[in-house]
Amino acid sequence: MSAPITAPAPPPASSSSPFTPLKIPFFRMLWVASFVSNIGTWMQNVGAVGLMTELTASPVLVALLQTASALPVFLLSLPAGALADLVDRRRMLLATQTWMAAVALLLAAVTLLGLNNPWLLLTLTFLLGLGGALNNPVWQTVTPELVPRQELPQAIALNSVSFNLARAFGPALGGLVIGYFSAGAAFLLNGLSFLATIYMVYRWQREPQATSTLAAERVVAAIRGGVRYARFAPAVQHILVRGVSFTFGASALFALMPAVVARRLQLPTSFYSLLLSCMGLGAVVAAVTLPRLNRRLTIDWRVTLATVAFSLGLLGLGYADNRWLLYGLLTLVGMAWMLVLNSFSVGVQTVVPRWVQARTISLYLLTIQGGMALGSVVWGTVAERLGVTVALTGAAGWLGLTTLLVLKFSLRNSPEALDHTPARSRPEPVLAEQPVPTEGPVIITTTYRVRPENRPTFTYLMEQLARIRRREGAIGWGLYADMADPGRMVEYFMTESWEEHAQQHERGVSRDEAELKNQIWPLHEGPEPPRVAHLLAQHYRSTADTVPMVPGSTRLVASTAGEAT
Repeated sequence: MSAPITAPAPPPASSSSPFTPLKIPFFRMLWVASFVSNIGTWMQNVGAVGLMTELTASPVLVALLQTASALPVFLLSLPAGALADLVDRRRMLLATQTWMAAVALLLAAVTLLGLNNPWLLLTLTFLLGLGGALNNPVWQTVTPELVPRQELPQAIALNSVSFNLARAFGPALGGLVIGYFSAGAAFLLNGLSFLATIYMVYRWQREPQATSTLAAERVVAAIRGGVRYARFAPAVQHILVRGVSFTFGASALFALMPAVVARRLQLPTSFYSLLLSCMGLGAVVAAVTLPRLNRRLTIDWRVTLATVAFSLGLLGLGYADNRWLLYGLLTLVGMAWMLVLNSFSVGVQTVVPRWVQARTISLYLLTIQGGMALGSVVWGTVAERLGVTVALTGAAGWLGLTTLLVLKFSLRNSPEALDHTPARSRPEPVLAEQPVPTEGPVIITTTYRVRPENRPTFTYLMEQLARIRRREGAIGWGLYADMADPGRMVEYFMTESWEEHAQQHERGVSRDEAELKNQIWPLHEGPEPPRVAHLLAQHYRSTADTVPMVPGSTRLVASTAGEAT
């Protein structure tokens, strides 16, 4: 067996070449394996649609294929992100890739043996989609581990190129395989395509990760933690708002382009494939020019200009008749699509620390999918009632309006430059007894001495700290002044359990929290530092051997059976 592959230390300086990440051996080989797997996936999609039309004449069952593929994303996106943050990511990738390979090979076997039927095809498509839904969040967290932060935009752009090239060639190859052989052969090739990725992930010797002495977060609690983090992290909120608004409008192109080709232009399906190929070419061009664009334009300007370009493509699709003009416009659309999603993807992977990264990515993927699904329904309905030209014009107008979101939901400049390394560790709490990890809730109080004239400034800074507390897992927060001692100010925040608070200690103090506390602590007066106390909720649990009694009385409060005595 060949030696395992380890990711070498990345170069310290950023390169202007869009292909620099491919110099990292493991990223390069994983990119190739991913490209092969993506081609197999597109062959699978073409084969499934072709086979379903052979098995049944029902348009509902044909349409349900798309539902069977998309439904797992809505069901499992958030749990998948939580799992990816809790378990070893290499093992999770091996599990999901093996699952998808097994389902694809099973689908190939039943098809080649002539045992397939519409409902079995839907079931296996759904099972394949389950593997994809579990795989997507953890797959996107691999790239930041393999490439240096300054090369992350190029790496994500190369991943987008892989997908777009596969979208350009996969359907054509699938059509050839189905034409010369059968849909079962396309399914077989898809199943085999996963083997390359499985092999590469198996050889990946992941960098040692910091291990927690605590039990892993429970999945439901982890999902709540991820949603809570996004709720109180403005940078994440801005990406989600901009992402759903863009995909809602952009979905009109993917939903209506087949109808434009078949009805308005009355051209064969091959022309539709050529337009998809132009989009793939545009994505490649955008990837090549991305480093130069990153240096010359801020992320807000890149997204704004690309959004305008996409809207022009929608208008061209609605009104233009010249084939060569459409080829050029769809190439422009491919460039715009890649630039916008690359900016969002880089942002969502770099504005959060690693402990919540996969959960944030899963929220982003869910938002993008939701925008696409909702937009397809809305613009499809508009097209049915008013025509595809009106629908495409409306979508272009919507995208034009979304450029105004930069005024309130700016993506800021260079999110990839953020540093999420903890500023320092948290001091260990002083405890008289060790609590059970699952016990809670826990209230943590910090008592300050603040001069009355400094109270407004102190209160303002503490309210900024409150957002960080909630983002890091607090389910409640408050700041109170002692009415008998106006100089005494008490901050409290609450966590669900002692285990949750202990995890906050393990993560350390983030840099923005440290900066705030450096402004807060000088406002504290007195020789002693602010006093911190940890209060654990107490719950009485009666047993057969211990029955509470009123102090100073011989009467029992209640028997263990709940009866008065």
